[in-house]
Amino acid sequence: MNDVRAQRQKLIADILRSGMIGSQEEVTERLADLGWAVTQATVSRDLDQLGAVKMKRHGALGYVLPEQIAESDWAAGRLGSILREWVVSVDVAGNLVILRTPPGSAQMVASAIDGSRLLEIAGTVSGDDTLFVAVRDGVAPATVADRFRTLSRQSAQERQ
Repeated sequence: MNDVRAQRQKLIADILRSGMIGSQEEVTERLADLGWAVTQATVSRDLDQLGAVKMKRHGALGYVLPEQIAESDWAAGRLGSILREWVVSVDVAGNLVILRTPPGSAQMVASAIDGSRLLEIAGTVSGDDTLFVAVRDGVAPATVADRFRTLSRQSAQERQ
């Protein structure tokens, strides 16, 4: 049973890597074309387990895998744009920076931060609408929070 799920999830990952897929129904149809009869609920669980998130790329909304976010122009060069578009608030608690996002968006923001390879960031942990950014020893979390706020403002000003 796990073998079947692993094969199906590998196919789904290949489908997502091959082009923009805008809906779970589209994934279900592509799997059916390949001889796999699955329900939309199964595809939904598989996408969740793969860490796939929906995001806007090249003007279209579609599913992407975490490694596609980190390797794409959404990583370091567009971090400010992602922060501006998806982060609702930035706070500091201890040596963590806490970012709040709309529901379902925290993982995408965390992947972009991880992919940007900022030296002062040790890593991120994300939930549904909140992510914690752990800063490295010796780095002031308030400085990192201010950097995120600045990136957000600069990105907004560039569009004006």
